[in-house]
Amino acid sequence: MRRKKIRRMLINTFKTAGADKIIGAYIVTFFVFALAIWIWEPGIGSYIDSLWFCFASATSIGYGDIVAVTFLGRVLTVILSVYSIAVIAIITAVITGFLWIWLVLERTAACRSFLWTWSICPKCQRRSLNSFRSE
Repeated sequence: MRRKKIRRMLINTFKTAGADKIIGAYIVTFFVFALAIWIWEPGIGSYIDSLWFCFASATSIGYGDIVAVTFLGRVLTVILSVYSIAVIAIITAVITGFLWIWLVLERTAACRSFLWTWSICPKCQRRSLNSFRSE
């Protein structure tokens, strides 16, 4: 498949699954939560620091250089962290679904590619494809 066609299929898969709206809502929520945390947290001096804090929380890195100390800040951080995990899971599921659709549509090309990869693997050369099927 051509790159443009693959890109179009991936975008259509995101739209069909509704993931484009979920990602858009997540981005808006991220910036709104950063604004709320900046307003309510006394230890966060600027909006940029608040964005950094939200990024560290959303990616579950949590450097600890900036922390939420108020109850509202901690609740917003927990909500943002859980929401981030859910969005990453949705993105992963949509991409997996896309790859499954692509495999079904381009089955012969994918099988040829798999068999070519199989044939260049030294460990796989010693064992035949049939011996793996029987296990």
